Amino acid sequence: MTAEIGLAALWLAAALAALQVLLGVIALGRGRAEAAPAIRAVAIVQGALAAIAMGALIAAFLDTDLSVALVAANSHSMKPWLYKFAGAWGNHEGSMLLWVTILGVAGAAVARVERRLAEPTLVATLAAQAAIALGFYAFLLFASNPFARLDPPPAEGAGLNPLLQDPGLAFHPPTLYAGYVGLSVAFSFAVGALVTRDVGPAFARAMRPWVLGAWFFLTLGITAGSYWAYYELGWGGWWFWDPVENASLMPWLAATALLHSVTVLATRDGLRAWTVMLAVVAFSMSMIGTFLVRSGILTSVHAFAVDPRRGSFILVLLLLYIGGALALFGARVGTVRQGKLFEPFSREGSLVANNLLLTVILGIVLIGTFYPIVAGAFDIQLSVGPPFFDSTAGPIALLLVAVMAVGPLLRWRRDEAEAVIQRLFPAIAATLATGVAVFLLGGPIGVLPLAGVALAGGLAVASVAPLARRNLRRAPLHLWGMVIAHLGIAVALAGMAISTAYTQETLLAVGVGDPARIAGYTVRLEGVRPLVSDNWTALEGRLGVSDESGARFVLRPQVRYFTAPVTTTNESAIATMWNGQLYTVLGALGDDGRWQLRLWWKPFVTLIWFGGALIAIGGALSLVGHQWRLWRTRQRAEAFA
Repeated sequence: MTAEIGLAALWLAAALAALQVLLGVIALGRGRAEAAPAIRAVAIVQGALAAIAMGALIAAFLDTDLSVALVAANSHSMKPWLYKFAGAWGNHEGSMLLWVTILGVAGAAVARVERRLAEPTLVATLAAQAAIALGFYAFLLFASNPFARLDPPPAEGAGLNPLLQDPGLAFHPPTLYAGYVGLSVAFSFAVGALVTRDVGPAFARAMRPWVLGAWFFLTLGITAGSYWAYYELGWGGWWFWDPVENASLMPWLAATALLHSVTVLATRDGLRAWTVMLAVVAFSMSMIGTFLVRSGILTSVHAFAVDPRRGSFILVLLLLYIGGALALFGARVGTVRQGKLFEPFSREGSLVANNLLLTVILGIVLIGTFYPIVAGAFDIQLSVGPPFFDSTAGPIALLLVAVMAVGPLLRWRRDEAEAVIQRLFPAIAATLATGVAVFLLGGPIGVLPLAGVALAGGLAVASVAPLARRNLRRAPLHLWGMVIAHLGIAVALAGMAISTAYTQETLLAVGVGDPARIAGYTVRLEGVRPLVSDNWTALEGRLGVSDESGARFVLRPQVRYFTAPVTTTNESAIATMWNGQLYTVLGALGDDGRWQLRLWWKPFVTLIWFGGALIAIGGALSLVGHQWRLWRTRQRAEAFA
């Protein structure tokens, strides 16, 4: 009965999405903004029904209802409850239902709380959001029904992909989807403003919280996903430029550019057309990411390999939404009035440079991701991997960091070069000092890593400069957010550069009692024992590790064997120290009775994820700060009314 309730809720939500689009079109056609309350109500009920459908699917997984085809294909009665719960979206159909649920709930939130937009623009925005949802409801109902029944049901389920059996599954996909959906709301705002010719600061102020929220969740999701892949896949790296990794990076790059652009429009009434265009591009990137993961054209541990018919459906949606938005932009961009002008040497000018550099990096990632796919369509097999991305996007990213250090120290509208140089002196000195210290004391290092460490030092100093000569208690919360986010980028950049330059790796075969040495640590295999868990068995190695001071600790990497489905995985064991991580992986037993053992020393690698967390915290503080200021403004207005 649970599946039937979920399917009925999904059909009703789709019907209400169609009604929402129809009401919006009629209201706009007749110029009757008074239809807004009805459209608000429909959007709220639609979001509630989508949430009910998702809840029904989760309940079916928790109950291991094997009469539901999706449960039978992706769960097992012996799975721990966490993987039953998160397994509801650890598959193609369930992940798409989660996607459209967040989409519906976000539309309901816009309908419930948005009061800053003019009524016609709000009507157009909610109609656009419903049109996006309607396409994905159709996809679920006609091509990927998550509630399809099996008759008779199997005696046992096939189980969840072992690589997904990790607490990260409960956290990583929902955060990424929340980011994607936040961009869909920004897209709907842009479409609504174009339809009603209402592109201006009010529209930007209404859109900014959604862009900030999307950016926050994307940052959190990418950071968490990077660490999950780092410890789960056992290859010792934190980013491989995998096409599906790029599928989440591209929306983040576009969202970062949009975030800076919408800030200029909201506060300085500039970059009107550019902001609308970036809103379209950002959502386009999230749609492209959805297509990459679910079309079946990629082979990746992150991708859901599905039949081409489903991929074609998503491609049609992508072309419909993005093509329609670009056509609307082309038709209405001439009606978008020019915003206020500014000098190139100003904070606005630095944000334009920031946006252009982000767009170039986005283009490089997009081309590098799709070029092998397009070549493969012509039977040309080639690979575009880390060397390409590092050598092309790397230098531009470093230039972007330099612009990021300068931008917050510039004045709005126009500035003087001599005054800026004086403000930049501490950051320039920090850059030079850091670079010289690493070059002289750090040992051999490549040009790009050296530049990365040096610029990280300069950016760290420049990041906190806006707080100079301020009363820190009275500094606005959104200013703290900017400072912490920029500081997080400096910290993450330092971790990336140092770990890339100084990582040590060794692969060897050892018997019990044999020592191995890496980066001042002695690692000795003390034994291997069998383990049994709820849904896997394992061979666990015991590694005794000692450093040069004689301090000792134990690491326990595992080789796990799953039966549902039949899979073998390597579970790394990692020791975290203040200056890096010792990363160990136990391999197979050789014919000579020795075990394969792979060791990495990764200095300061944890700075990457610590920096990512700081970036997300900065985004959250900026969001709270802007909303707090808006609430205070309303309270004062009501007090004097």
